[in-house]
Amino acid sequence: MNQKELKELIDFLIEKDISEFELERGDVKVRIKRGGETAAPVITHAVPMAAMPMAAPPQPGHSSAAAAIPSTSAPAASPAAAEEELHTVKSPIVGTFYEAPGPGALPFVKPGDQVAAGQVLCIIEAMKLMNEIESDASGEVVKVLVSNGQPVEYGQPLFAIRPRNK
Repeated sequence: MNQKELKELIDFLIEKDISEFELERGDVKVRIKRGGETAAPVITHAVPMAAMPMAAPPQPGHSSAAAAIPSTSAPAASPAAAEEELHTVKSPIVGTFYEAPGPGALPFVKPGDQVAAGQVLCIIEAMKLMNEIESDASGEVVKVLVSNGQPVEYGQPLFAIRPRNK
């Protein structure tokens, strides 16, 4: 993989707003992970490629997309203050969202349910593996943000949870 191919790959990932990518071709392994505005891509190689300069970090213009996520996680009828109180559970992987453990089974959770941290909220199927997604906060499920059987992206909001008052 040469410098031009790496630059094209990084540009494509930025354009499609993909935050993590891994490619293994022969004895070359490339892993790119983008964070916030200040994070640069992390590229590792199994084969020494010391002569190849690193690609430029992602453009800082993508922070507005991340800032818009919390506003879509609250019900439209709620006041602006309530939007800020909601916790968003995001997909840790790319795959297919399933709200229940099997076809015809009851959903793991539905709006109005109380959940505890560590409780299973859904399953995301990725490459024929069923991955249970657990809540990272305790509180009330306000909204399920995706439909059953819908493909989801890494970092996509799945649930809006109103945290319990302490």
